[in-house]
Amino acid sequence: MAECGILYMVATPIGNLEDMSVRGVRILSEADLIAAEDTRGSIRLLNHFEIHTPMTSYHEYNKTSKAKTLVDAMLAGKNVACITDAGTPGISDPGEVLVRLALDAGIRVVPVPGACAAVNALISSGLATRRFCFEAFLPAEKKERGQVLEELKEETRTIVLYEAPHRLVRTLALLLDTLGDRPLTVCRELTKKHEEIRRTTLGQAVSFYQENEPRGEFVLVIGGRDRREILREKQDEIREGVSLEAHMQQYLERGLDRKEAMKAVAKDRGMTKREVYRLLLDHEEADPAGEKAAAGHSTAGGTAGE
Repeated sequence: MAECGILYMVATPIGNLEDMSVRGVRILSEADLIAAEDTRGSIRLLNHFEIHTPMTSYHEYNKTSKAKTLVDAMLAGKNVACITDAGTPGISDPGEVLVRLALDAGIRVVPVPGACAAVNALISSGLATRRFCFEAFLPAEKKERGQVLEELKEETRTIVLYEAPHRLVRTLALLLDTLGDRPLTVCRELTKKHEEIRRTTLGQAVSFYQENEPRGEFVLVIGGRDRREILREKQDEIREGVSLEAHMQQYLERGLDRKEAMKAVAKDRGMTKREVYRLLLDHEEADPAGEKAAAGHSTAGGTAGE
């Protein structure tokens, strides 16, 4: 039985052909077959680098059936190189299906790194890069799109999205309405002749692109929500919805002693333990029978300094 072939996931330029790696050219030249998302676009790349490897189409509409054919070829010993129309295959394209089926069949998958619009936009954005989430294109279906936007509403990581020019204004307006006016970097036509990186906000971007027709492919990099703002909102909700005594009682009923309960309440409400102690003492002095009973303990059980 022939030894299994290898699946190479080869990144290609997102605009500038000089970004094609030496290794990528070699792998494409040595492979037995290239599976390309867009054969018409990819032939220009292959011709430029004088790559003569046979090519077959592998795209969204044949991704499952063609993936099985490609897996069979690799099981028979053929090496297959998968490329997308631009950038890194498997990122928001059908390459992920091929990788999954190949791994399930015991085929080795080898990444060949290169250009990726999402990463290049992120590192050029001026926004936080340590933690980020990639959402690709928002769903076309209205209900699912709304659900994704609601999830992003509380996202504290930097958000990276793709968008086409004809949907850009609508998407920016939806993001502004759902997320609020966040910092935004708009990256357009990365690595190409008309590359543009615009640091702005969601609100300003809506106004700008309503007056200036969007052209080219866009990557949107959006600032995550401030953790401190989320904490303040939660603390405000607690203060408005639960009395201090009831809040204490919740922790006491969980088995915490008075000292630990005051510490937990103080953290929840954005207060110091001394402030919690003083407020509880004031309430108990104002209503020694009712409030003390509600708290479940006398103040003799602890002091603010504990």
